[in-house]
Amino acid sequence: MDGMRHDGSDGGLVGSVLTALVLLPVGSGYLLAARRARHSNPARGWNPWRSASFVVGLALLGVALLPPLGPAAHTDFRGHMAQHMLIGMFAPLALVLAAPVTLLLRVLPTARARRVTAVLHSLPARALAHPVVALALSTGTLGVLYFTPLYNTAMAHTPGHWLMDAHFFASGCLFAHVIAGPDPAPARPGVPARIVCLGAAITVHALIAEAMYGGFFIDIHSPISQVQQGAEIMYYGGDIAELLLAGALVTTWRPEPRTRTAATRSRPAGLSATATPR
Repeated sequence: MDGMRHDGSDGGLVGSVLTALVLLPVGSGYLLAARRARHSNPARGWNPWRSASFVVGLALLGVALLPPLGPAAHTDFRGHMAQHMLIGMFAPLALVLAAPVTLLLRVLPTARARRVTAVLHSLPARALAHPVVALALSTGTLGVLYFTPLYNTAMAHTPGHWLMDAHFFASGCLFAHVIAGPDPAPARPGVPARIVCLGAAITVHALIAEAMYGGFFIDIHSPISQVQQGAEIMYYGGDIAELLLAGALVTTWRPEPRTRTAATRSRPAGLSATATPR
């Protein structure tokens, strides 16, 4: 049964090097852009907490993907679940709260900022950013993953594991952005709708973790003790991440103390009010 797993050593070193080669330039790029935003408009500056949040998010990704947790996630279900929590919930929340799209709009030339804004207002982007779609992609797919042979298939091949991690990360960022992200989201519904979706995510997450612990309906080829401990990591880790997301929702819900005049004066030409970078 476990013989179908890849041991992680085939792509472990390459994966670690690629991870470092991606995380370091991304972090440097964000910090340089934040510096440029501060210098280009000292009055508005750039919130250092956002920069710190971005660095924390990248650090969490590094913990999840680099040794010792990264290789362990290929062979141990507990490692897989810890990696899932970091890649799919904690790191996305920290990165989303860093408002990378807002920073991008601040530093891009006006023409390019307009193109980014046009993408944000496009029909596919507005549909993708709907809370129900984000909920289905982030939480709904967990049932497909753990209640079908998909998890075992993905774990049997290194590219499959990478694709699974990429899905966790992308869907986690999307859900965190839709629920509490400070970046522009023209189609984002009101707070009540987002609270309902967050409550649904908490409920589904808990039900899947309990089913996993009890061995109901799951299709996971790992020792029972590992599956149960992985379920506990999912249950309690998911609760902590979702409480943090709820706190972020409350925090970002409150309007920041800024004057409309100052925001309008420094807004790139062509950007609508709903896409104003802060």
